[in-house]
Amino acid sequence: MAEGCGPLLRGDNGEAKPLRQQVFEHVRARGRATRAETARDVGISAGSVTQISADLIARGLLEEVEETDRAAVRGRPPIALSVVGSSGCVLGVKLSDQIHSAMISDFAGAELGALTSEARAGRRPMAERVDEVAALVERTLTQVGLDLSALSALAVGLPGLVDHDRGHVLWSPLMRETDIDLKAALEARLGLPVHLDNDVNMLGLAELWFGAGRAKSDFAVVTIEQGVGMGMVLGNRPFRGSRGMGLELGHTKVQLDGALCRCGKRGCLEAYVADYALAREAAIALDHGPETIAAPHRAIEALFQEARAGNRAARTIFSRAGRYLSLGLSNVVQLFDPELIILSGARMRYDYLYADEVLAEVAALSLNEGRTPARIEIHAWGDLVWARGATALALSAETDRILGGAA
Repeated sequence: MAEGCGPLLRGDNGEAKPLRQQVFEHVRARGRATRAETARDVGISAGSVTQISADLIARGLLEEVEETDRAAVRGRPPIALSVVGSSGCVLGVKLSDQIHSAMISDFAGAELGALTSEARAGRRPMAERVDEVAALVERTLTQVGLDLSALSALAVGLPGLVDHDRGHVLWSPLMRETDIDLKAALEARLGLPVHLDNDVNMLGLAELWFGAGRAKSDFAVVTIEQGVGMGMVLGNRPFRGSRGMGLELGHTKVQLDGALCRCGKRGCLEAYVADYALAREAAIALDHGPETIAAPHRAIEALFQEARAGNRAARTIFSRAGRYLSLGLSNVVQLFDPELIILSGARMRYDYLYADEVLAEVAALSLNEGRTPARIEIHAWGDLVWARGATALALSAETDRILGGAA
């Protein structure tokens, strides 16, 4: 049976979606579903499913398929419903100061193509970043043999304070300006709907749509890379705070008057745990020189190999970062009481981030008396997971646009 994509559980967040959208999303989440299954799981009558599915089939969004992969039955195999992937096409982009990534997905969530490209490091004018996105979109479309007109929407994730509702970037380590209308600039350049979000919210969507969060309506995702980010999914939707820019875990304070963070303030968690923080430590402790800070990804890889080889100074750097991470995670536990915390991202291949002593210290710092501690899972996704999460944002927005109106 096809695995599908999207949340497997219905969110209990007071949101009343039209029945046609509920039916469509149920089928997409399961890959294939019979009308009887859909009626049972959505909680509506078989007659309603028959009527709604007929409309969705007529609109080219669903199709009938034979359930040949089910257990053998007498007579004709049961007929199931499936999403017509070619009914739409979206593109997701993740911007960073090291590697940009992009992925194209059809409307069933299947990947059609993806690529990465080197990024211009440091804060850049918005116009340069718009040029980079446009070039990345063009290259990705060329790779899969599509034109820009084939896209229904574009979603872009980037680090910093991103106002998802307005499409503004209030502050980002990638941008020279502040409070910029990046959504409008990209839409004017590309001529299609654009949706923006903080990159870690994209990571949360990747887990919700394609990963460990599919069967969880509420969970937290924490990632450690060039910064430290956190995403929270509540009721199958990203929680962004009352003003759309909450959960900046990396900029919570763990030390008064502490290490300088790239945001300009001192004592932030990411100033002790993120790539640039470890590279800064390596340059001082191991005499790696200024090029270490300029290329933190390579520096951390070299530092990790030295730690594994027994270099005491390198081990001390990672051990210190792990302790600060445990402090940050214990704060997440106390503030949000999540059932599940997913440590996700490419850096999860570095086991110092989830060593037994780190996880033990999270439990020791948290109030767990009389209850089961939060479960922590490790997902070592590759660089493309961010772009895949961005496709989920675009698919969700397009589904709302097409099916979210009054029936």
